[in-house]
Amino acid sequence: MQTNNDIRHGRHCVFNMHVHLVFVTKYRREVFTKEILDELKPIFAAVCADFGAELIEFDGEDDHVHLLVNYPPKIAVSALVNSLKGVSSRMIRKKKYPSITKKLWGGALWSPSYFAGSCGGAPIDVIRRYIEQQQTPH
Repeated sequence: MQTNNDIRHGRHCVFNMHVHLVFVTKYRREVFTKEILDELKPIFAAVCADFGAELIEFDGEDDHVHLLVNYPPKIAVSALVNSLKGVSSRMIRKKKYPSITKKLWGGALWSPSYFAGSCGGAPIDVIRRYIEQQQTPH
């Protein structure tokens, strides 16, 4: 797969797909420090790379994180999310950060839910008008 500007090329497709992901800590506990967020970024980047995706941007606050991921069409967002949350939870919990061990128990770092929003490219109304203006054959 090669990247040219923001357009990526697979064997049988050309694509530019981005997803904005938000993960919230279990019970919305405020457990993240800058040190933990700095540790999460390379973990998320490595998981993305394993999927043929790319972590474009990452940041967070004390109870949630935001990721912007460029991903290929063969990847199900739910599978990517499952791996991102599972791997990061295992690796961060191994470090036994006091801010996490005091406020979270039972081995979970993340809430089971997540936000995923598609983004990039033209706004929806522009695409809708483009499709409406296609020359329908008679």
